Amino acid sequence: MQAKREGSVGALSAALPSPAISVRLPAVPVYRIPDEHIFPRPSLAEPDGLLGIGGDLHPRRLLLGYANGIFPWYSQGQPILWFSPDPRYVLFPDQLKVQRSLKKIVRRGDYRVTLDTAFADVVRGCKERQRPGQAGTWITDDMEQAYNQLHAAGFAHSVESWSQDKLVGGLYGIGLGKLFSGESMFALAPNASKVAFVWLVRQLHAWDYGVIDCQVHTRHLERFGANYLSRGRYLDLIKGLISQDRTAIAWSFDPDFDPAV
Repeated sequence: MQAKREGSVGALSAALPSPAISVRLPAVPVYRIPDEHIFPRPSLAEPDGLLGIGGDLHPRRLLLGYANGIFPWYSQGQPILWFSPDPRYVLFPDQLKVQRSLKKIVRRGDYRVTLDTAFADVVRGCKERQRPGQAGTWITDDMEQAYNQLHAAGFAHSVESWSQDKLVGGLYGIGLGKLFSGESMFALAPNASKVAFVWLVRQLHAWDYGVIDCQVHTRHLERFGANYLSRGRYLDLIKGLISQDRTAIAWSFDPDFDPAV
């Protein structure tokens, strides 16, 4: 690949506003992402996963990135940063763990759950969510627009939790073949995003999805059964998954789908 090795990002970061998220820019060379839609090999990423800087958020580039275990993660005022962490944090749909109290909430039907009904609103909800220790969001205006474009193309999907007619939680991510790459979630009511997540994982399991990419560790995902996978094993796994049917369609739940099974 023709991505060029760039100079010190540490020097560049000194001229940028303080990031809204905890993305550390090391004072080591990284790759400059060219205008062509190509990436350096993920194995060339720095220890914290930083692989390259620059490029754009064109849907073609984003899909190429996800297909190669690479995703954008940066803050407003920074250049686009591309990451491929090692190890990777993933959840296999058949290994979902649901705590007893959450199972009761799902069974009771406290929230009505839908798919691809309010994608733009879910992204906006994730963007506007106040997160402890963060002064802002990594979902920039450009990123919001890019993922809305991916949704219009049939590759980005959302799960929504509703209380009556009010959107109170949800999540979104990228579906590519039998790989789902989760991006973000939000909740305005207790357990609303957790319920959406349970519905998502159960449905992906029913659709024979092989893995859910959680990208990096959180305690929240750990409780659901997510675990680490080396980057090499992750990349080998998704090669087979993304080579399967990649038809871009809107998602909807099967009429007889039961997330409480």
